[in-house]
Amino acid sequence: MSDQDAPSFEGLEKGQIVATREVGFTRDSLVRYAGASGDFNPIHYNDVVAQSVGLPGVIAHGMLTMGTAASVVEEWAGPGNVVDLQCRFARPIPVPNPGEATVMFTATVGSLDDETRTARIDVTVELDGQKVLVKAQALVSCA
Repeated sequence: MSDQDAPSFEGLEKGQIVATREVGFTRDSLVRYAGASGDFNPIHYNDVVAQSVGLPGVIAHGMLTMGTAASVVEEWAGPGNVVDLQCRFARPIPVPNPGEATVMFTATVGSLDDETRTARIDVTVELDGQKVLVKAQALVSCA
């Protein structure tokens, strides 16, 4: 945690959008994430396997989606100032071939705690207007 990099508590208001990012997930990005994470489940690279288990096709890794949400908040909050992050996975992100799945991340101040000088940041993650993550919330330590 760094007070020097932390967002100013006084400048925050409930409902304030603090960060947004549009991310395109491609089959290439899934392969790179699989290599970095060690998650080589074939539902993330093989359409036949993905469809055989009831999925629409290859889907993005849930932890890739959650990690991207965390990075959106971390980029705004500064290194080490995100003290907690939680979410639930609501629906998979099908990744076409060729092409990409364009996912929109929006981080909004959900609540402020004067005593602890922390902000709960609600992260909305949507694909084609439908929520991918629900109750995605980060706790940020503020200066």
